[in-house]
Amino acid sequence: MAEVVLSGIRKSFGKVETIHGVDLTIADREFVVFVGPSGCGKSTLLRLIAGLEDITAGEMTIDGVRVNDLPPAQRGIAMVFQSYALYPHMTVYANMAFGLKLARASGETIEQRVKRAAEILQIGHLLERRPKELSGGQRQRVAIGRAIVREPKVFLFDEPLSNLDAALRVQTRIELAKLHEDMAATMVYVTHDQVEAMTLADKIVVLNEGRVEQIGSPLALYHHPGNLFVAGFIGSPKMNFIRGTLSAVGEAGAEVALPGAVTAKVAVRPGVGRPGDAVTLGVRPEHLRGGTAGARLVGRVEVVEQLGESNLAYLRLPDGETVVLRSEGDAKVREGDQLAAGLDAADCHLFDASGTAFPRIAG
Repeated sequence: MAEVVLSGIRKSFGKVETIHGVDLTIADREFVVFVGPSGCGKSTLLRLIAGLEDITAGEMTIDGVRVNDLPPAQRGIAMVFQSYALYPHMTVYANMAFGLKLARASGETIEQRVKRAAEILQIGHLLERRPKELSGGQRQRVAIGRAIVREPKVFLFDEPLSNLDAALRVQTRIELAKLHEDMAATMVYVTHDQVEAMTLADKIVVLNEGRVEQIGSPLALYHHPGNLFVAGFIGSPKMNFIRGTLSAVGEAGAEVALPGAVTAKVAVRPGVGRPGDAVTLGVRPEHLRGGTAGARLVGRVEVVEQLGESNLAYLRLPDGETVVLRSEGDAKVREGDQLAAGLDAADCHLFDASGTAFPRIAG
């Protein structure tokens, strides 16, 4: 497999720049996921790696070779699209072998590679069927098999699971993770689904409006978001945000004045911010604990979503803001209840007026 390096990559369509100077290194055999909202540039960036779009500025290398001017066929990549794009009149075997036949591979090579890919994907019993005889998940595996037989340096996936139902998405996601482990392959994967990103990635690249907001492991982004955008995008339900004012900063952290005469402590490093600064306190739903000692947010439960293993209670605060509290599935929480949710300093995040995270005290 191969390392992919993007240096100052920019892409413009006419006068409109959509990718703004991306610097990124994808290590050999790494599974990297591009994630972000619709229109953030993740698919465009993938297409630039594939060679389906021309790079406006910057340099890209794959396996140490500059590929800016190379066509897709010479980049050593294989791409799996959202659409299966299978030939309906061909068998599964013929669909998987088609690219190799165009490349004038020998019959023996074609047979070996197709059968190996079919074994990896557990579709050997489907080789004589046609696409109309397959389920959605089976068709997607055939599309992945078509990429495997090319033995590329880099696999590229553009939202490959979005056409599958929920159960098939989970199953195919597990198969992709196993495929990466078995093949020790370099993979770049695009999705808008942050659950897919969290469960599949070695490294996540969070994109917003054509810019990289943050790069890191799934847990690093979850526990240490660099700004409000990443904090709100990674995690489901998203992090709660409460506007407040910095009232004190010391060696043990900061104190924040919140609506309802609540003062919360946050474990951030000293030397950042000054009393009187407008800030935003962030806390994840699972870190709001009913009845916890210390600073408490008190409000009325407006909606309860029962998910089985947990409940999500939507708590309306006195200033009209709503926060979400996650509790155990058997917790007795009802609509209309008055509820107090505790804030633990170690679980809270703090962001300045520009949305940048205050550095937290390690612990």
